Amino acid sequence: MSRSPYRAQAALLQENRVDQTIWRLAAGLVVAAIVMVTLNSSLQAAIMRLAPSLWVTHFSEAAGLGQTPFSMLVTLFSFGFLIIGISVALRLVHKRRLSSLLGPRLVFIGQSIRVLSVLLAIGAVLLVLPPYNLGMELVDNLPFSRWLILLPFGLVAVFIQSASEEILFRGYIQQHLAARFSHPAIWMALPALLFAFGHYVPADAGDNALLLAIWSGLFGLLMADLTARAGSLGPAIILHTFNNVSALLFVSLPDNLNGLALYVTPVGMNDTELLRAWLPVDFATTIVFWLAARLAIRR
Repeated sequence: MSRSPYRAQAALLQENRVDQTIWRLAAGLVVAAIVMVTLNSSLQAAIMRLAPSLWVTHFSEAAGLGQTPFSMLVTLFSFGFLIIGISVALRLVHKRRLSSLLGPRLVFIGQSIRVLSVLLAIGAVLLVLPPYNLGMELVDNLPFSRWLILLPFGLVAVFIQSASEEILFRGYIQQHLAARFSHPAIWMALPALLFAFGHYVPADAGDNALLLAIWSGLFGLLMADLTARAGSLGPAIILHTFNNVSALLFVSLPDNLNGLALYVTPVGMNDTELLRAWLPVDFATTIVFWLAARLAIRR
C-alpha cells in the first residue's frame, strides 16, 4: 500500500475509521436526500406563498431554469441543502462530522491554495491564446457593470454548488466505497457513473445528451483520481469550481442556467455539430488542468 498512488486516501480512511457497511451508505444517502428535498420544498413553498409574483417571474416553467440572476443565485445556493443533508446523514448514520470528509484542515487549505494558483496561471495563459471568443460570435447576456456587481455572489454560489457535488460523489460515496472495496474500479467508477447519470438531460441536450453524460463521467473519474491522490477534497473542489465558473459566470449556453453569465453562445447544447466539435477541446483543457493539479499536490 505504501507504493500506491492512492495511499493518501487510504490513510484518510484509516484515520477516520470509515464505515465499511454498504447498507449504512445506502441509508445515509436516503437521509441526505430526504433532508435536501424537504429543505428545497420548504424554500419553494415559502417563495410561492410570500412572493407569488416573484415565483412566476423567476421560477415558473415559463421563466426557465436559472435564466435570471435571482433564480440562478437561488438555484446554486440551494445546493447547500445537499451539504446539510450529507452532514445530517454523517451524524445520524455514521457518527462522523462533515469535516472528516474534507481531509485534514491544513492539508485541505494548502492543497486548495496551490491548485488554485496553478489553475489561475494556466487560465491566464489560455485567455490570451486563440481562438478568441471560442471562435464564435458571443451574445451579450448581462451589462458588464451589473455582471461585475453580481460576480462575488456568483463566485460564492458556484463554489457551494461545486463543493456539494464533490462532497457527495468524491467525498461521501467514494470514501465509503473505498473503505469496503479496495479496487479503484469500484470506488472510482461507481460514483462517476452516478455523476454521469445526473448529467444526462435528453430533454435539453437532444442527440448530445449521451455524449455530455459520458464527458461528465470522465470528469468524475478525473476528480476521483485527484481526490484519492490528495487525501482531501480541496483540489477537486477547486478544479470543479474553476471549471463551473467559466461555464456559468463567463460564457454560458442559452438553454438554461445562464442568469449570471456575461455572455451566452449563439447556439444551445442541442446543436450537434458545434458541441461535438468543442467537446474534445474542452476535454483536452480539463486534462491539462487535472495534470497541473496533480503536480501541484505532489509531496
